[in-house]
Amino acid sequence: MKLLKVAGKIISGFVVFVGLYFGADAVLSRIPGHADMKHDQTKDIAIFVMSNGVHTDVVLPVRHEKMDWSSVFPFENTIGKNSNRQYVGIGWGDKGFYLNTPKWEDLKLSTAMVAILGLGETALHVTYYKRVQEDELCYKVMISQQQYKMIGDYILGSLNTDLAGKPVCIETTAQYGQDDAFYEAEGAYSLFFSCNTWTNKMLKKAGLPSGVWTVLDKGILRHYQKH
Repeated sequence: MKLLKVAGKIISGFVVFVGLYFGADAVLSRIPGHADMKHDQTKDIAIFVMSNGVHTDVVLPVRHEKMDWSSVFPFENTIGKNSNRQYVGIGWGDKGFYLNTPKWEDLKLSTAMVAILGLGETALHVTYYKRVQEDELCYKVMISQQQYKMIGDYILGSLNTDLAGKPVCIETTAQYGQDDAFYEAEGAYSLFFSCNTWTNKMLKKAGLPSGVWTVLDKGILRHYQKH
């Protein structure tokens, strides 16, 4: 009987925790976490906030007068080596998830637990696009040069570099297509800081629509949906 009571308390505690966890996300993601940038700044750079239904990326022009992302993440590190791509999508996440879970049915309990507990390494996933299409999972945002710099600094600050200060490309055959590559990253993925928390934090720093805190893509996308 004592064992059953203990099991019952554990299960009840877990249910309460899950309810509080997703409840906190539902509330905090709706509270604007960003401070609007000065309105006199010209917003002439188009970027995109994109989700695959679970994970969010920020999509930037490959080349801009302030930054050439192909010099940071060379086309040669992709399988296709296509240098005519116009946009680059960048996201952050658990390295084990990225490399070992191409599909949800491939997810192993060990991979999930390492990620949830913040025990694994992290990576940046970089994907090049020839064009980007707006839809219910991809939103165009016009930003200023100052905001672009803030986003760029945030991404560069998330990279784990070698002794020469260059990004470290991960040698793997786990690419998702012909135009993507993985790079070693800083930081720890956990139950409270997911790939979407990383994106939300970046948008918040740049004064773009974002929530106080979220671990879900919906917590970000709701700030870009037209009502």
